[in-house]
Amino acid sequence: MIDVVLLIGRLLFVAMLYLFLFAIMRTGIGLVRGQRKKERTWNLSVEKGPKELRGVSIVVHGPVVVGRSPNADIVIGAGYVSARHARFVLMGQNLFVEDLGSTNGTAVDGQLIDEPTSLVDGDVVTIGDVSIRVRHSK
Repeated sequence: MIDVVLLIGRLLFVAMLYLFLFAIMRTGIGLVRGQRKKERTWNLSVEKGPKELRGVSIVVHGPVVVGRSPNADIVIGAGYVSARHARFVLMGQNLFVEDLGSTNGTAVDGQLIDEPTSLVDGDVVTIGDVSIRVRHSK
């Protein structure tokens, strides 16, 4: 009789262990895919600037660098833009923009920034004559 009780106890323990591991894997896969339902999706859209850039839209999944360098995510081929001019960065569910020490500066809604600045839906980031509108969806 005691052997049967121990066997049932072991089987329940193994079943609980598998359920626990399954729950952890499911959570981990959701985090890796970035499909948590409460997260915001941030989008950058070039509204004003050179013809080839107007209408360009990028969904922000990680840092987005704007500059003259061919390695930048948004390349602006103008002399007034530094090689690595500005960077958009996700911090939690918030989007920030920071000037990377450029010569001519970066503006948010017309105000030059000198430190990482939190952005809200509809803000316009200006780099020279290029305007990038920030949008988010839930």
